[in-house]
Amino acid sequence: MLILILWISNDIGFLAMKKMVTYLKSGQEYMRIWPMQKQLYALFPDCRIIAATKFGMKVMPAIAVIVVAMQLQYLGLEALVQAITFGIFFLSLPLQGILWLGHRSEQVLPPQISNWYKDLYAKMQQQGCQLQRQSAKPTFKELAVLLRTAFKELDKAFTKNLF
Repeated sequence: MLILILWISNDIGFLAMKKMVTYLKSGQEYMRIWPMQKQLYALFPDCRIIAATKFGMKVMPAIAVIVVAMQLQYLGLEALVQAITFGIFFLSLPLQGILWLGHRSEQVLPPQISNWYKDLYAKMQQQGCQLQRQSAKPTFKELAVLLRTAFKELDKAFTKNLF
């Protein structure tokens, strides 16, 4: 019985790690795909999360080193465990943003945004844009690809009217 429980918990842990790695990969791809346009900042939190995550990727390693060094300097080796814990915490902050983005990219659009997506898709097809096939239940990643194409291929007057 104990072996069965250990085997199941090990299998669940493996699946959770596999899902986390998938979220990390799709989060990085979503960061790359999402258009960072000023019109989208008010409509979607994704822009702010991406900006904060990119900032954290630049700044948090230095902050982690400074925090660990300061704690070791002032508190000595007795605080080594706490210093390492704080360092790991600061290093994990950008990863949390990437995980959130990965989870977000796979979510199905809410009905109101889905209707807006379909309208935008139809308008872009009328303008002659080359688009991927529209799915029945679009995700945020598909929205990001569509928005990126809209800002890339359509003129500014047309995109200004969309938002």
